[in-house]
Amino acid sequence: MRRAKVRFRAQALDDLREIFRFVLSLSQSPETARRYVGRIRARCESIGDVPHAGAPRDDLAVGLRMVAFERSAIILYEVEDGKVLITNIFYGRRDYAVLFRSSG
Repeated sequence: MRRAKVRFRAQALDDLREIFRFVLSLSQSPETARRYVGRIRARCESIGDVPHAGAPRDDLAVGLRMVAFERSAIILYEVEDGKVLITNIFYGRRDYAVLFRSSG
């Protein structure tokens, strides 16, 4: 089976920047923040290996799927035409369902 191409919606890239800034503020270490965000990106890329393995979240949007990352973040994505689109990445214990609905 071929690996699905993974792309990031602009909102997901904004989410990664926000997560970087938050981890940087907590850790005071640019290297720690870079490594953490790098691990999130790697997890997002690995979704392409088994794109339909994430939990369906049709209650939020038809075709939306979700995977957890290190018990500290939620990755939301869609699979369409053999491609994965990362739509949002929510960090911490935030109510991602409400945040997703408000992000449009």
